[in-house]
Amino acid sequence: FTENPDVKLGESATANVLFFPFFQADKRAHHNALERKRRDHIKDSFHSLRDSVPSLQGEKASRAQILDKATEYIQYMRRKNHTHQQDIDDLKRQNALLEQQVRALEKARSSAQLQTNYPSSDSSLYTNAKGSTISAFDGGSDSSSESEPEEPQSRKKLRMEAS
Repeated sequence: FTENPDVKLGESATANVLFFPFFQADKRAHHNALERKRRDHIKDSFHSLRDSVPSLQGEKASRAQILDKATEYIQYMRRKNHTHQQDIDDLKRQNALLEQQVRALEKARSSAQLQTNYPSSDSSLYTNAKGSTISAFDGGSDSSSESEPEEPQSRKKLRMEAS
């Protein structure tokens, strides 16, 4: 039962009883230290969360307030990200359309260069379905005054066209 052959069974039991209170106190102190460390970590995490929410930065707030405001801020940022993603998708579609127009204009220019090498009678002017005369170089828009310029679909298009 005992590791030391010189210690008798009764002496070993007495030694354990003598050290038991010290062992319990040490165990309790260790547990208290771990619990204090856990609470400090939670406290630091709440402070970090509070400082991450713009409406709470530097303010004193309860844990419930911190969680409420953090939830509101996360929902706001999700909506904002969704809007930005929609804007990105719109801009990608606009870029694709513009690239397509560039390719069409380059193709028209190269065919116009071929036509200047082999001139025909007034090959740069065509008549559209309305009967208006159009140029091969204007992208197919009417030269008549009854057509109105298209309004940009969004503010972003307007900015892009202005630059």
